[in-house]
Amino acid sequence: MTTKENSKTIREMYAVPDVDPAWHVPQTYDGIFDFNFDTSRDTLMHLYQKGKDMQWDAVERIDWTQELDPENPMEMPLESNPIYGTPLWDKLSKQDRIDLLTHGQAWNISQFLQGEQGALICASKIVTQVPTMDAKFYAATQTMDEARHIEAYMNLQKKFGVAYPMTAPLQSLINDALKDSRWDITYLAMQIVIEGLALAAFATIRDVSQNPLAQQVNAYVMQDEARHVMFGRLSLRDYYPQLSDAERDEREEFLVDACYHMRDRFQGPEIYERLGLPVKECLEYGENSETIKLFRSFLFQRIVPVVKDIGLWGPRIQKAYTDMGVIGFADLDVDALHDQDDSIAKDFDARRAYVNSVIKEGNEGVAAE
Repeated sequence: MTTKENSKTIREMYAVPDVDPAWHVPQTYDGIFDFNFDTSRDTLMHLYQKGKDMQWDAVERIDWTQELDPENPMEMPLESNPIYGTPLWDKLSKQDRIDLLTHGQAWNISQFLQGEQGALICASKIVTQVPTMDAKFYAATQTMDEARHIEAYMNLQKKFGVAYPMTAPLQSLINDALKDSRWDITYLAMQIVIEGLALAAFATIRDVSQNPLAQQVNAYVMQDEARHVMFGRLSLRDYYPQLSDAERDEREEFLVDACYHMRDRFQGPEIYERLGLPVKECLEYGENSETIKLFRSFLFQRIVPVVKDIGLWGPRIQKAYTDMGVIGFADLDVDALHDQDDSIAKDFDARRAYVNSVIKEGNEGVAAE
């Protein structure tokens, strides 16, 4: 990354005009002090200890000397582009395809970056609003995690040289999470839906991309995000049995709307508009793409089993997930997926340590000669 690239703000890189420099969300909730200093839930305190132990430095852990590919930045399969294989794709010049791949991938990273800032604000809200000290403790570690994720995705975004603002569906859901006075809605929107979808989207890049930097950033962020989903899962699993049927029904209605919101967020019409492509035609291709349909289903892999586990599993939820074609994920072992996330991140650390040791040995050998 050049000094000039590093000096640009993300707003200066936006590919759409007139983006507001800030977003103000009025708050209507109470800040709660826990004078019992209640840290009696072993599961949350164990998660808090793990959160402390697993803090890491994005500057040191990630090798930022690595670059993106000039023609396919994250070296993703061409099939992952919504209009790949269509008559419109066939008409594009080589440069037009490069621009489409660059902007499409930059748009994805932009949504990750925007979502991480939403998670930062939501985690800080949870610290303020949640009534028990053990939950405040863990939410404090998550707040630090989210700041680090913003730093990592911001640095990755700058290597693209272009960025996009937050999509309307994502902004709408974060707005609902922040404005609602009930603390559990913040958990439900952010810890369960947004973080759950993000884990699946991150995994796609980690596992399918051939670019080492893109793989590394997403693997390390996922290692943290798995804990965040677990935090929401443990907190809500304890809380929802205390609610009335009417209150749980209300949460299920919110959850269904949130899932449809987020399922439809991966369209990116602004990409096609910016590149001068026919927006309606491109969106139709995307809606009919088997690859995109599969990706959308895969996004719910980490959400459906958690929703079932926390006790929001009424007819409304089950019908929505059946209609989306994702009900089959209900019995997936999400803990095994989280363990796998942790293992993959550690493998990246081991590979980098090995490369560094080889380089060190080579340098020592040269010096000895």
